[in-house]
Amino acid sequence: MLDQLARVARLYDFYGPLLTSKQRRWLELHYHYDYSLGEIAREVGISRQAVNDGLRRAIKSLEEYEASLGFVQRDLTMRKQLTRAKDYIANYLSKGCEDDLHRALGLLQQLLMLPEGSVPCQGQSAAAEKEQRTHP
Repeated sequence: MLDQLARVARLYDFYGPLLTSKQRRWLELHYHYDYSLGEIAREVGISRQAVNDGLRRAIKSLEEYEASLGFVQRDLTMRKQLTRAKDYIANYLSKGCEDDLHRALGLLQQLLMLPEGSVPCQGQSAAAEKEQRTHP
């Protein structure tokens, strides 16, 4: 259930403005303010079933936006790569492993979609170059 809640929250953060005002309100009441279906139904003057159907349609719309646009997946991928780059830099700072610094640079170049070699990187070892190609 927590995974579903987190997924809906993330989808809503990216695509909420694309929903109708009614869909946004119901999702906010249910997921952000923890209103039950009955509480939402009383507040807006409709049946619990209508609220349930509306929430399902709203979530389906969010999922369809993600399937078409992929912003949530792109964000998750970027966060993972940034974390790896941060770890490489931390390793470089603690152990002085220059290859890790080059790996971090390669990841950051990929994230920024810069052409390889656009940032001067002198003295890169063959191992670091291979690491960049095998661990994007």
